Amino acid sequence: MIDSASRWRMVRKLRRNPKPEEGPATIRRARVEDMGLVSDIYNFYVRNTVITFDEQPWDVPKWISKFEHLEKLEMPFLVLTTSSGEVIGFAYVAPWREKSAFKKTVENSVYLRPGAIGKGYGKALLQELIRLSTDAGIKEIIAVISDSGADASIALHKKLGFEQQGHLGKVGFKFGRWLGTVLLQKSLK
Repeated sequence: MIDSASRWRMVRKLRRNPKPEEGPATIRRARVEDMGLVSDIYNFYVRNTVITFDEQPWDVPKWISKFEHLEKLEMPFLVLTTSSGEVIGFAYVAPWREKSAFKKTVENSVYLRPGAIGKGYGKALLQELIRLSTDAGIKEIIAVISDSGADASIALHKKLGFEQQGHLGKVGFKFGRWLGTVLLQKSLK
């Protein structure tokens, strides 16, 4: 595990020295064959940060199952790819709760490979996710964001019209410390 300051030092270094094949990025709907790289991106955050409260990495079959479930529900799942086709980020919405009354409310997730952070890709992914969620008839998007080390994510969501609805303190325990979440919400038309 690396601490937040070390993680951001690594991110800044990766920003200065991006992989040369990255080039311009494209957002498209995810495909089942993308789930291996989605898993790699996500598992970095599982192993090294408190951005996700998952403590165990997700294997590819688990991601495929999630992807297929969201496809069945006709919920957007996007990937961000380089000009060479490498997946460097992803975003999706999933049901907020399983009870039928919540069927038009979703929770969003956006993750980028560390070297892709700070280049506007998260904003582009979230904007497209909002657009496609609106097209899908979703009425509310909830963001549940760690209250430790995720200030940029909170700021991005607020910039795109999410409003803070609450803070839940000490609801998760990871890497030997208690963590909370910030709840934000955006109403769609």
